[in-house]
Amino acid sequence: MTTRSPPAQEVRITTEAIVAPVTGSIAAPRAVLLGRYDATGRLQFVGRSASLSQAAGCALGDHLTDPAGAHPWAGWTFSAFPVGSAC
Repeated sequence: MTTRSPPAQEVRITTEAIVAPVTGSIAAPRAVLLGRYDATGRLQFVGRSASLSQAAGCALGDHLTDPAGAHPWAGWTFSAFPVGSAC
């Protein structure tokens, strides 16, 4: 008699984040950096995406806009990808 284990259950925890800066162009980002506001209202860096394909970057770029006003991370340095072809 063979005993079977119950199927593994995948657990996902989701949250909202703000796409802050992007690497590459805003029209076709190669990666996005993500932020969340802390309890004091400061935008804090929380992570970055994996490298985006050109198709994914172009699709995302259709939904991005330039920031209004000064960016809270102005002056920070993040690694960037070489700029590729545009959409």
